[in-house]
Amino acid sequence: MKYQLLGKSGLRVSELCLGAMTFGEEWGWGASKEECHKIFNAYVDAGGNFIDTANKYTEGTSEKYIGEFIASDRDRFVLATKYTSNTRREILMLVAIIVRT
Repeated sequence: MKYQLLGKSGLRVSELCLGAMTFGEEWGWGASKEECHKIFNAYVDAGGNFIDTANKYTEGTSEKYIGEFIASDRDRFVLATKYTSNTRREILMLVAIIVRT
C-alpha cells in the first residue's frame, strides 16, 4: 500500500480508501456484518487506513459497523464521514442558519 501525507498534519493516509456505503443491508442490498468485517479485515491487512462513510449510508449501519471495527485501534485509522439531513424541517433550519451568517 502506498501512502500520502495529509497536509501538514503528519498523518500518513493510504492512497486507497475503503468506501463503506454498502456496509449493511437496510436498503435491500449491501453486505451483512460478517461480510463487512471480512472486507474491512482484507483492506486493513493490505495496509489500508483511510475509510469513508456517512450517517445516511444504510441508515447509519455503515458508521456503526465501522465504529465497532476500528474501536480497538482507533488511532490507526483516518475516518472520513459526512452528515446529511433529509427532513424539510432540518433543511429549513440549516438554510436559516446559513442566511443569518
